[in-house]
Amino acid sequence: MSESHQQPALARCPGCEEPPVSGDLFCGACGYDLSAVPARPDDRPTLPIGVPPGAPAAAVEWPPASETDSSDVPAPTHRATDLPGTDSGGNLLPTTPPAPQAPQTAPPSPAPATAPEASAAVNTASTPDTPEPPEASGDFTLAAPDPRTAEPAPSPPTAGAKVCVACRSGRVDPDGYCENCGHAQPRERDHVEQELGSVAAVSDRGLRHHRNEDSFAVSSTALPDGSPAVVAIVCDGVSSASRPDEASAAAASAANEALLESLPRGTHPQQAMHEAIVAAAEAVNALAQDPSGAAEHEAHRRQNAPACTLVGAIMAGGLLVVGWVGDSRVYWVPDDRSGPPARLTEDDSWAAQMVAAGLMNETEAYADERAHAITGWLGADSYELEPHTAAFKPDRPGLVVVCTDGLWNYAESAEEMAAAVPPEAHRSPLRGAQVLVGHALDGGGHDNVTVALLPFAVEPQGAGSSPGPAGTAV
Repeated sequence: MSESHQQPALARCPGCEEPPVSGDLFCGACGYDLSAVPARPDDRPTLPIGVPPGAPAAAVEWPPASETDSSDVPAPTHRATDLPGTDSGGNLLPTTPPAPQAPQTAPPSPAPATAPEASAAVNTASTPDTPEPPEASGDFTLAAPDPRTAEPAPSPPTAGAKVCVACRSGRVDPDGYCENCGHAQPRERDHVEQELGSVAAVSDRGLRHHRNEDSFAVSSTALPDGSPAVVAIVCDGVSSASRPDEASAAAASAANEALLESLPRGTHPQQAMHEAIVAAAEAVNALAQDPSGAAEHEAHRRQNAPACTLVGAIMAGGLLVVGWVGDSRVYWVPDDRSGPPARLTEDDSWAAQMVAAGLMNETEAYADERAHAITGWLGADSYELEPHTAAFKPDRPGLVVVCTDGLWNYAESAEEMAAAVPPEAHRSPLRGAQVLVGHALDGGGHDNVTVALLPFAVEPQGAGSSPGPAGTAV
C-alpha cells in the first residue's frame, strides 16, 4: 500500500512548551492545534552544524514568554527565523523567512538587533501596535505628555468670533463669557485710550461699576482756510435710565460727526457746537423708539428712556469753544501754574440751581445728598433741551480738561484740578489723561472716569493781558 505522509511527532507544544500526549491533536495545557504545525524546513537551522541528517535534533533555548493574556495563556514563543540570533551551539543563525504557521502565532516584523539586545527586542515585539518613539533609547521609552499640564491646542477661531482671554481656545458667547472655561471677558469699553495728534482721551470703568457707561470721541479736521480744528466730546450715561452705555456712545458719535461735517464748511465753531448737541440729542432720542408702538407702554418707556450728559470742546481759529448739557465739565489749566485755573462750564444740577438762586452757598449745596441730581440731559424724557455754549480766546498757552464727574468728584475746584494735572501734560496729553484717571481710581473710583486733554498753544500777549480765558456764554 502507499506510504502515508504523517505529521512528525512534537517534543513540545509550540504554544506553551509543554510536552504533548502522544496521539493528541490539541495540546492539553493550552489547546494549541497540534495538527497545524508545519513540516520543518530541510535545512533545519536550529540543528547544530555538522549533525548528519537523521540524527536527533538538539533543542534550542528560546527566551521565556514575557507575559500572559487574560486567559492565562502564555504569549506565543518566537521561532528561530523571527529574529536573528545564535543557536544553542553559539553559531549565528541564518535569516531564513519564517515558515507559515497558525494565526495565533503570527510573528511580528523583524527588527535588527545585536545578540546582547535580542532579549529586549523579543520583549517589545509582543506589543506591535505600540510604536516605539524615535527619542527612546535602550529599555526606556518617553512617557506621553500629561494632558493636565500640556498647553491646550487652540482651535482656529471662526470669522468674527472672539476668543477667550483666559484659555485662548474657547469662543465667547453674546453674554461675554467663555463657552469653554466660563471666564468673564473684559468688555471693550472697560478701559479705552486714544491719542490723535495734540488731543488724547482715556476712559475707565472705575472700581465700583460693572460696566463703563461713559464714552468719548476725539478728532481733528481743517477749516476752509486750512487751519486745524481739534474736537473732544465726552458723554456720561445716566445710570438710572435704561441702556446708558448705548446713550453715551450714540451721543458722542453723533456730535463728533456733526462737527466734522460743519466745521470744514465754515460754520462758526460756537454755532457748530450748538448743532452738534442737537444732533446728539436726536441720536439718543432714537434709542427710545419702541418697535411695537404699543400705546399702553408709552408712558413707562419715556420714564425710563436712555439718557446721558454731554460736554465738548473745539479749538479752532484761536478760539476755544465749549458746549454742554448736564454736569460734565471743562477746566482751563494754564501752562504757567502761577496763573489762575478756571472752570469753564456750569452744571445742570440741583446744587448749581440752589447756588444760582442764592438759597445755598457752594459748600452747602454740594454737601447735600441731592447735589448731583441733574436737571438737564439728553434723552427722550428731557422736557426741554437747552444746549449751553461758550466761546473763549485764551491769551496764553494752557491745557483744556474735558471730563465727567467720575474725575471732578476727586478734584472739584479749579485749583484742585490744576494740582492733579501733571506739569508735563501739555507736552504729553495721553500721559496726562492716564495720570488723571489714576487720580480718580486712587481716590476710590466710585464712578466711571473719562477725561480728554487738549493743549492750547498761543503766543503770550504781554503783561497787560487778562489772566485767563475770557469769553461769552450762550
